Amino acid sequence: MSVGTSSAPGSREARRAPASRPPGERADLAGLGIDPDDLPDGLVVADEHGRVICFNAAAERVTARRAADALGEPLERALPLEDLEGRRWWQLTDPYGGLAIRVRQPERNLLLPGGREVLVSARYVRVRPTGPVHRVVVTLRDTEARRRTERSHAELIATVAHELRSPLTSVKGFTATLLAKWARFTDDQKRLMLETVDADADRVTRLIAELLDISRIDSGRLELRRQRVDIGAAVGRHIQAYVAAGQPADRFLLRVQQPLPDLWADPDKIDQVLSNLIENAVRHGEGTVTIDVTPAASPREGEDAGTSVTVSDEGPGIPEESMNRVFTRFWRGSKRGGTGLGLYIVKGIVEAHGGTITVGRAPGGGAEFRFTLPVAAPAFLA
Repeated sequence: MSVGTSSAPGSREARRAPASRPPGERADLAGLGIDPDDLPDGLVVADEHGRVICFNAAAERVTARRAADALGEPLERALPLEDLEGRRWWQLTDPYGGLAIRVRQPERNLLLPGGREVLVSARYVRVRPTGPVHRVVVTLRDTEARRRTERSHAELIATVAHELRSPLTSVKGFTATLLAKWARFTDDQKRLMLETVDADADRVTRLIAELLDISRIDSGRLELRRQRVDIGAAVGRHIQAYVAAGQPADRFLLRVQQPLPDLWADPDKIDQVLSNLIENAVRHGEGTVTIDVTPAASPREGEDAGTSVTVSDEGPGIPEESMNRVFTRFWRGSKRGGTGLGLYIVKGIVEAHGGTITVGRAPGGGAEFRFTLPVAAPAFLA
């Protein structure tokens, strides 16, 4: 660690005690132009005698202890840690008296006084292999971010289990009934039950597809197969499908501003985005559903950056306080069904194309979603 001088309590220098570096040791943080207080994780360093010589700002934040109180203290006193069974960690690991071939302790969950859980890993620095420990370097991380991720995963599992239970129960019930009492039902009754089974099977398939999309988005493995897409025609097909399903034709207004730049995108993924946004407007909005397709303005005059699609309705819209949560998992604009995953997937698809998506209030008072896709090279040139 870097060499410190006497300083006022609370200063950066006060968080590090003077320490010398033996010949042959690699450059310390100061030699790299980095101050320990600039590190995002807590850093605690003990010297060859087990005394703390560095206690950075992040360590103060994680442990709620001042560096001035920790510097010069024995490591086990400055950083009293216990495992989840209540055993004192430094007595278990014995960093200075353990095996001479040990070089580290892998990251694990430990407890600070008061029961606060932290992620701790340690590195044993030796001047020569199997020599005595010269430094013990400990890193600390708060577990809150990991807990949020774990809660999100738990919520996802609970939501999926709930959404799967209903259609699978229906499928099982109808098929079991048909198999046991086939001859007792009329053809119309059989058709109705089979149509219900078919619809529930489609629902399960859609949910599984959503889960796969979320997995690929979260891991950065969403694959795009770019082709030339006529997005105006794609919107038209969705409108025709709704009209064929019984929606009045005058509920939809499609406006396409020509000329549009060539759009190279994954047609299946763009269909998924359009389907979700138009379905939200139809189900949760009111009045006319307006879809505007326009060239996206470029910072350079006379050029097009891409294509924008705006989907708006004339319903009650989205409350101002909810707009920052619209694209998060499990957000539902109403209680009328759905998993709350659709807009999260939409955002992931648009961003995978290098685009952006926003939500706001439409001129007619309803919700307005606008996504912009940049000009991109076709797959064989990308």
